[in-house]
Amino acid sequence: MGHSKVSATKTNPGRFFEDYRLGEVITHAVPRTVSGGERALYHALYPARHAIASSDAFARACGLPASPMDDLITFHTVFGKSVPDISLNAVANLGYAEGRFHRPVWPGDTLSARSEVIGLKQNSNGKTGVVYVRTQGRNQRDDVVLEYVRWVMVRKNDPDAPAPAPVVPDLAPAVDAGALIIPDGLDFSRYDFALAGERHRLGDYTPGEIIDHVDGVTIEEAEHMMATRLWQNTSKTHFDVTPRADGRRLIYGGHVMSMARALSFNGLANAQMIVAINGGSHANPCFAGDTLRAWSEVLDIAPTQAPGLGAIRLRLVAVNADGQAGALRDAEGRYRAHVLLDLDYWALMPV
Repeated sequence: MGHSKVSATKTNPGRFFEDYRLGEVITHAVPRTVSGGERALYHALYPARHAIASSDAFARACGLPASPMDDLITFHTVFGKSVPDISLNAVANLGYAEGRFHRPVWPGDTLSARSEVIGLKQNSNGKTGVVYVRTQGRNQRDDVVLEYVRWVMVRKNDPDAPAPAPVVPDLAPAVDAGALIIPDGLDFSRYDFALAGERHRLGDYTPGEIIDHVDGVTIEEAEHMMATRLWQNTSKTHFDVTPRADGRRLIYGGHVMSMARALSFNGLANAQMIVAINGGSHANPCFAGDTLRAWSEVLDIAPTQAPGLGAIRLRLVAVNADGQAGALRDAEGRYRAHVLLDLDYWALMPV
């Protein structure tokens, strides 16, 4: 009987910084059909209660054919598709920009994703570099459902590999209110505030206002790994403790995002649908055992052409238990140590 040979030639070690080329388009593997199962698991993992994503009857009263999937289900599913090609060897996911939801995703839709490399910049240490990609999620009809830019810090496999000419894309600081895409048929002119859970409408919010969402949730190890697997996110840092000196798993930033968005229901129950992500930063790492709280700052409000609804631009900040509502940066302009997430987004709200 011959000796067996161990081979790694058929496995995927992930891409390293020197493996990316400017302008390259990467088609991500494994399309995913989403269903009511994703919704039930999402609502089990997070205290998500926004009415349009919870009730077919409520959604129909607002002009939609049925209840769409939570917007962040779409985001996480598309994001998860991109991980094996973009961030498997990432040190950190650094930020987001120019995110727009083009159309709702319905149970039964199949989502796929592809990304274009739009920027590369090696870091001064020569061991890592920043990769900028524009990712599109599409449904089974090849319609774009979501598009966003993100940038990640990725390890180099060979520190001596030559650095590419640095290209940093010029990204808009925010999606213009006039470029927001309103779902077909959406109509809040007969909106039921009692069923939605709050009476506050767009005119009740003022730019500069800070809303403390009051509630807190302690992050659990098993729940965050279940959530990350749900989106088929294979990033090693969320599962394998061996590469980290402290032996701790990093919590997937999207888990923090969804938890904070769900907590924001208390004070923003009528911010029903996310239509754009202007920017975002995972400011500090989150670990199991951290108790997460959230606050929001109203940045802007804008009218839309759709009946009965406008847009509200919000800064959603997730903090650990030591964080105070409204406290974001220190005197030097750095994020305070308790800030976990700083997310700038547009949502739709009844006027």
